[in-house]
This record gives sequence, structure tokens and C-alpha cells, in this order.
Amino acid sequence: TLFIGDVGRPDLAQSSVKDLTQDKLAGYLFDSLRNKIMPLNDDIIVYPAHGAGSACGKNMSKETTDTLGNQKKTNYALRQDMTKEVFIEEVNEGLLPPPAYFPLNVKMNKEGYEPIDTVLERGNKALNPTEFERMANQTGAIILDTRTPQTFAAGFVPNAVNIGIDGSFAPWVGTLIPDIMHQILLVTDEGREEESITRLARVGYDYTIGFLDGGLKAWEKAGKDIDHIESISPAELEKRINKGGVNLVDVRKETEFGTEHAEGAKNMPLDYVNEQMTNLNKDETYYVHCAGGYRSMVFNSILRARGFRNLIDIQGGFKAIKENGNISTVANS
Repeated sequence: TLFIGDVGRPDLAQSSVKDLTQDKLAGYLFDSLRNKIMPLNDDIIVYPAHGAGSACGKNMSKETTDTLGNQKKTNYALRQDMTKEVFIEEVNEGLLPPPAYFPLNVKMNKEGYEPIDTVLERGNKALNPTEFERMANQTGAIILDTRTPQTFAAGFVPNAVNIGIDGSFAPWVGTLIPDIMHQILLVTDEGREEESITRLARVGYDYTIGFLDGGLKAWEKAGKDIDHIESISPAELEKRINKGGVNLVDVRKETEFGTEHAEGAKNMPLDYVNEQMTNLNKDETYYVHCAGGYRSMVFNSILRARGFRNLIDIQGGFKAIKENGNISTVANS
């Protein structure tokens, strides 16, 4: 499997076949790249099946196309002088655990699944606020809010989890909702209900059971409780840091944090929020940021649903913190 700047990871299928190890799969990948791909003409255009942010690789480019010739020059896995042993070592290095839904999707692909029409019929049910609330209480369904982070922060159905559809939606759903059979109730922007159901189904989450008809406006009009998350600018964060006592939580990946981070920040990657939340104190106030504001709201919404009330989101994430210029950062030397 060839991507732009990367190749497929060899650790996703070994559990499905006895005696098929990760190193063996890496060796097969080396052979197929050398025997099938690299002999092809340099002017061939490469259109990758996945891009930046996908969990199917570890260093994919954001570019959507390239020539094979340029990939031979720039892709670490296509170096002409690379031995199979070195390839196996490098392709396995730095792999994060795959999302929990990957092996479940493998099982699903083997055993079969429902037609998409059935999935859409089950999920595309408009529920008024009373019906929505009753179904949430009766089924234990996850309330998934697919609106933008800042729209979510301003007001949301209590206990909803925010994973915005305009960001890395499917990868984060797959990382943070380990059971693809779990029922889901949706809160979306008007007109994006079916899109959300379809996007979930593409990664195996077929059990959407309805959406909030009229969205949050209908919920508010019905007199239902609305929750919110405080969101502040880096300038306001600067003021609070100067006063002292700020617990800053950076939810970017460890590698991002290691490159540069705000002084005094604690790294708690979003990938491991379910395991790491026991390290946080519900009586403390936490100022949370990521790179640009998407992941931090996912993190905050999950913790809010678990009873953490004192969460403050930093608008624009680390990018905005850097642009502020007055908050000390630590760079990896």
C-alpha cells in the first residue's frame, strides 16, 4: 500500500491469520513495493486512498496527488538502498495503537453487514425533544453532537460528546467510541443529519437510532436544560496565567507536545482520554487546548459528560497561543 509520504502499516491484520506476524507483513510490504510499484515509470500519478490524519499510516502527507518519481525521491519507505531488515525496522517504528474499531471492522467485513438503506432508515428518524430525551434515557445511547467546536461550546444537550463533522470525524469516532454496536443519537446542524449517519456507517458505526429534530434550537424552545463550556482567547489565558494557579492541559499527540508546548502545560493526548481522566481532579479547574481547537473540545465534552465541570477551552489552540506571543513556550532543542 503506497500513500503520499508513507506506506501502509503492517500491524492491522496479523490477528486475523494464525502465525502472521507484524514483521512478516512488513516483509511482504517491502517485497510488493519493490517488485510491483518501484519498477513502474516515474511519470505515473499516485492517488492515495488515505491522507493526513488517517490512522492507516503514521506520516501521510496532506497532498492528494504526486508522481511516483517524486515519491521514490522523498518517501522514506522507497529508498533505493534500503534493505528488507531496515525497512521492517523503520516501518514498525513509532506506530501508535490502531483505533479500537479496526479489528471490529475486519470482523464485520468477514461476516457481513446490513445494507446502507437499512442503516439510513434506522438512523434517519426525526425525534422531537421529548422523544429524544426519552430514547437517550431508555437506551443509554451516546449523544453525538457533530457541530463545530465553538458552536457546541455555546450550548449543547447535557452529556453530549462533540466530534465535529468538519474535522477528522471518522478517525476520532473510531478512536473514542470503541464499540461499533453502541447506539448513537445525533445532534447536527440542520440538513446534515443524513451526512452524519452515512459518515458513521462508512467506518462501521451502523446503529444511529435517530436525531434531534430542529437541533439545539428546538431543544431550547422546549425548555430543556442546556449545558455549555467556557471558551476564552489566548489573551485572556495570558491574564489568568499572570495571576497564577492555571492548570494547562495540552491534548495534542506526544510528538506535537515534544516539539514545542506552553510552559507548565501537562500533556494528555486525546487518544487516551478514557484512560487518563482518572489523573484529573473534578475539584480543579483545567484550561485545555490542542493545536487549533478541534480536539480540545472533544476532550472537554467527554470529561463534561463524566462529571467534570471546571473545564475552560482555549480558542484557536496552540497556534493561537503562539501568535499571542506573550505566553512562554518550551521548544525541543
